[in-house]
Amino acid sequence: MPALQNVVLTDRAATSHTFTPRDVKDATGLLVNTAGVPVGEKKLTVSMRKTGSKYKGKLTLSVPVVVDETINGVVMPKIVRTSYATIEVQFDDTSSTNERTNLIGMLADSLGTGKVLVHNAFVGLEGVYGS
Repeated sequence: MPALQNVVLTDRAATSHTFTPRDVKDATGLLVNTAGVPVGEKKLTVSMRKTGSKYKGKLTLSVPVVVDETINGVVMPKIVRTSYATIEVQFDDTSSTNERTNLIGMLADSLGTGKVLVHNAFVGLEGVYGS
């Protein structure tokens, strides 16, 4: 069982974002990337649960866009929108470490910029059509 620990994620602009442990509730770890103010924190959650003969894992990332809003001379941060990503995995309790490793590797590779189908759908917001 992994301990809740710092996770550093690098975006496509090569900027590193350090997510630090905040809490564990119901076997879900919460990590945040913060500038010291809870408004606008980026959040990463990770969990793994066993249900019957299946292991079900979930990873979520939420990234808000924050602007400073000035009202009557008082500057306050305000969230104007938030992007979300969720990855869910499911493994049979007879799956091997190698099987799980390869599935996660293929999933990670599918998100590369060179994978035009996935990249253009997710980043370019394009619909998918048949051949």
